[in-house]
Amino acid sequence: MAGHSHWANIARKKAVIDIKRGKLWSKLAKGIIVAAKMGGGDPSANLRLRYAIDAAKAISMPKDNIQRAIKTGTGELAGGNLEEVLYEGYGAGGVAVLCEILTDNRNRTAPEIRKVFELNDGKLGSTGCVAYLFERKGSFLTPADKVDEERLLEIALDAGAEDVKREDDKFEVICSPDAFGAVGEALSAAGIAVESSQISRIPSSYVDVDDPETARKVLRLMEALDNHDDVQMVSSNFNIPDEAMAQIGAG
Repeated sequence: MAGHSHWANIARKKAVIDIKRGKLWSKLAKGIIVAAKMGGGDPSANLRLRYAIDAAKAISMPKDNIQRAIKTGTGELAGGNLEEVLYEGYGAGGVAVLCEILTDNRNRTAPEIRKVFELNDGKLGSTGCVAYLFERKGSFLTPADKVDEERLLEIALDAGAEDVKREDDKFEVICSPDAFGAVGEALSAAGIAVESSQISRIPSSYVDVDDPETARKVLRLMEALDNHDDVQMVSSNFNIPDEAMAQIGAG
């Protein structure tokens, strides 16, 4: 199983805990604020805002919270001074790590992220040091027992998707960011249940992490970064073989 899939599976389980703590609401609210700030408060005319709202609704964020975030982004309410920053670095074993950040104070966030890297056997790098190893892709996850693979493949490819693959008990539909809207609408129109959808950064190649202790360090770094309030998404190019994952689980 490839590294981004390992982390995606862990992150999905972690998100359930974050939802209960209300932590995920804060992160998604920031996404709504920036989307509204960049493209306006009308989701029918702002695709980025529309999908930010859909993601918030998927975890039952209250309507009032969503509207407040939109108004903050459009300037009707104070507090919309957020900027997007991409931090790049390395984890244990030389794996590449990308952090997508939304912050209202870059001077505060940068040293905090640097410290997270250093405390978890990693190192924050310079701009451009690893970003070239990743491509932005849209992805949709649907339960494998809820849809026929051939039907899903036909609908997804007709809508512009690039690939459909099996990941454990899920099917993952991969597409370009430009096709994200069309693929999402096609899946919805076909009545195909989507558990999660996002545009993320997927590595073009992977670094094998065979040593269980090194793998633990990588996963600790990923989780610590994901726990930071300003980190919207964290991506890496590690690949942990099943044998090493089994040892990590046993430990």
